[in-house]
Amino acid sequence: MPPRLDRETDILSSIRQRDILLHHPYQSFDPVVDFIRCAADDPDVVAIKQTVYRTGVNSALMEALIQAAERGKEVTVVVELMARFDEEANINWAEKLEQAGAQVVYGVFGLKTHAKLVLLLRRETDATGATRLVPYAHLGTGNYHPRTTRLYTDFGLLTADPDICSDVNEVFLHITSLAKPAKLKRLLLAPFAMHRRIVEMIRREAAHAKDGRPARIKAKMNGLVEEGVIRALQAASQAGVQIDLIVRGACALRPGVPGLSENIRVRSILGRFLEHHRVWYFENGGESDVWLASADWMGRNLFRRIEVAFPVQDAELRKRVVDEGLDVYLADNVDAWELAPDGTWSKLKPHGRERAVSAQAELLHRMRRAVASD
Repeated sequence: MPPRLDRETDILSSIRQRDILLHHPYQSFDPVVDFIRCAADDPDVVAIKQTVYRTGVNSALMEALIQAAERGKEVTVVVELMARFDEEANINWAEKLEQAGAQVVYGVFGLKTHAKLVLLLRRETDATGATRLVPYAHLGTGNYHPRTTRLYTDFGLLTADPDICSDVNEVFLHITSLAKPAKLKRLLLAPFAMHRRIVEMIRREAAHAKDGRPARIKAKMNGLVEEGVIRALQAASQAGVQIDLIVRGACALRPGVPGLSENIRVRSILGRFLEHHRVWYFENGGESDVWLASADWMGRNLFRRIEVAFPVQDAELRKRVVDEGLDVYLADNVDAWELAPDGTWSKLKPHGRERAVSAQAELLHRMRRAVASD
């Protein structure tokens, strides 16, 4: 569990050393708030860019952005006015930000901005004495909302990786200038390349399975209804790929159908927290790929929204994401429901002496144990 980092120099130096992964609500959202607050206070931070989908009426992040703009920093905020249930709050924050001197952009016409991104640029001196702008970024699967960060399960990544930060900047350039996005080095951007790459990665697993190489897909999301992705998953199943899907809501794929999807299993977790993170794991012949995303595998996300998926590149953090975001949920036999080939759901329960496992309870226990050991 990352420590609370109150001083800008502390959090940025920590991010420079290595990426920081946050798992909400099991880990505090405070480091993200501190990231923005310290950027607003730091005279060497010259620019802050952020997407706003859901924020709520009271938001420390929005207040920090207003303060940053009032202090003369270049603040750019992409506000989504069509965020259901948060339209009024977003309009109010947009007005306050504009009054403070921030540049407020209302996204790309015809596309809802659903990506969760922050980018800041800081003036720093390198070893040669030259001054340059160094980027830092936060990317998440969930909203910058004080209430939902305590109720929804989400991952967030704080990073100074040059390629990822460069890609985040390209996304902001696209949203704010309507320029065609340049080819990205690390991120997947919807509605452009994301759907194609998802299908390619699924087909890659099928090719690995046919050639006798390690092949496996594990993925977690809120909804699965996009036909092209479903067809690719069915083809992978027929090629022998073992596929485990954790889908909280709508699922148009029928698992376990002989000759069609017999190697696919689908489950849903209904517990204390609302399951919200999107996690993708592709074994890729033994060189696994792990992705976090703002997008579900649904047509609206892949074709009608600005969405971002980002890779988890640090080996230790990849292991954490798979363990905390996938495997513990696949072991759940308390809060899990399983989808049958006929479309019905049945609740799982421990059998005989089988140990009862609740993913959410297990993650809470780990958090408390980590706090106690600090």
